[in-house]
Amino acid sequence: MPPIEAVLEENRSLKQEIAALRAEIDWLKKRVFGGAKSERLDAAQLLLRLEALEKLERKAECEPQVVTYERQSSKPRQAPAEHFKNLPVKETVEIVPDEVKADPEMFERIGQEETFEVDIQPPRLFKRKIVRPKFRHRLNRSRPPLVAPAPVRPVQGGYASAGLIAWVAMAKYADHLPLHRQEKMFERWGARISRQSMADWIALAARELEPIYKLMLRVLREGNYVQVDETPVRCHDPDIKRGKTLQGWLWVLSRPGGDVVFVWRLSRRHDELAKLLPDYRGTLQDDGYQAYASLAKLRDPIEYVGCWPHARRKFHEALKESPVAALHVLRLIGHLYSYERQWKEQGRCGPALRASLRAGHFGLTLSLLRRTVERLAQRALPKSLLGKACSYLLNQWESLVAHCRIGHTELDNNLVENAIRPSAVGKKNWLFIGHPEVGDRSAILYSIIASCRRHGIEPYAYLRDVLSRLPTMTTRDDLTVLLPSRWKANTLPIEATVENVTLSK
Repeated sequence: MPPIEAVLEENRSLKQEIAALRAEIDWLKKRVFGGAKSERLDAAQLLLRLEALEKLERKAECEPQVVTYERQSSKPRQAPAEHFKNLPVKETVEIVPDEVKADPEMFERIGQEETFEVDIQPPRLFKRKIVRPKFRHRLNRSRPPLVAPAPVRPVQGGYASAGLIAWVAMAKYADHLPLHRQEKMFERWGARISRQSMADWIALAARELEPIYKLMLRVLREGNYVQVDETPVRCHDPDIKRGKTLQGWLWVLSRPGGDVVFVWRLSRRHDELAKLLPDYRGTLQDDGYQAYASLAKLRDPIEYVGCWPHARRKFHEALKESPVAALHVLRLIGHLYSYERQWKEQGRCGPALRASLRAGHFGLTLSLLRRTVERLAQRALPKSLLGKACSYLLNQWESLVAHCRIGHTELDNNLVENAIRPSAVGKKNWLFIGHPEVGDRSAILYSIIASCRRHGIEPYAYLRDVLSRLPTMTTRDDLTVLLPSRWKANTLPIEATVENVTLSK
């Protein structure tokens, strides 16, 4: 009979293996049934693997560990009136009691009770009649008639206004409505507009906005801090795979307070990043993809920093498997964010000051975090969720602690990930890009709309205004004022009444 120490060691090992198997079963179930991932997996093969794992799991039971911790109370919900305080009042209904109507002379008004309800007016198409009177000279009849020039529109000779083109672009790239759905919607709103016409308008809008897009990209490249991420997008190239799709990528660049720029590429290879940032020499932040670290090694002036939430996320996934250990690590990482939050509330956000504060306050927490993770890595199985989390954090350690030397960086890449998120919703609706060359159009329009959202601008108002102004501008005009980060509305209200409008110079 083996010694009691060997039995206990075997029991501990089996419990760890069971916990790892349970975590893998949960992960596989999410991939098969959750629908949260864009990659498609072979469900039949995964179900077979699930059955095998569940048989192993049933051989033993692991005692559950109970962990208690304090959770901060959530913010109180806003009253409904707060959500609609900026809505205009278009109609006021006064309800007088029947008794007062019957004998108004016997009552005097002493006040009123006010409530409200929210209503909607469905969209509608309308025509704007543009009248250009013709004139002739009363004395010199030989002079040709005078008529004002036709207003400049994005589609010269066509019927689409800047507002209509802006609506189609916003509906597809902000509201994720494919053109065939918009075609049916326009029929309900009064007239049929073919999806081919709308596709041509999308191409025209991208072409008009391209100079602004290139300026946004140039401004980001000339800065000293860039956050980068990428997301896969399917595209259809009939010349390569008839009836099938290829994998393309939207690379996303941004920095806090700046514009957001999407760049379309057919590859995720390392050399694509070098082409994307050909002369960049500042700070580069990403989510751990090796291409970014490789670029930083090739160019010494580039300082590479990591993303703390990606390390945190893996320990959060390990909570169910190893709640005590994972929660301890999460609390230590939370201390870093607690410091950052305090400094922002105190207004101590200057780069030099924040670098000094990080160097002085992060040291003890990071030292304890490193020792804790190293001890956990020695005890945990390498293939367990906790083991993978420890391995990831230790591998990314140098890029994560680099924030202590810099004050202008954020601890996370969340701003870029938030900008990418709407495009992921769009992919589920329009499925793929029609042709690889069309990817650049999507990148331009996603960049404009994401930047508008970043700066609190209504995308439709921006597109409507800028598309009406660009056709009258020349290469000598300054496009800086049209950047989403600097744009100010200079147009009629969107809901202005269009009945009798006289235009004069």
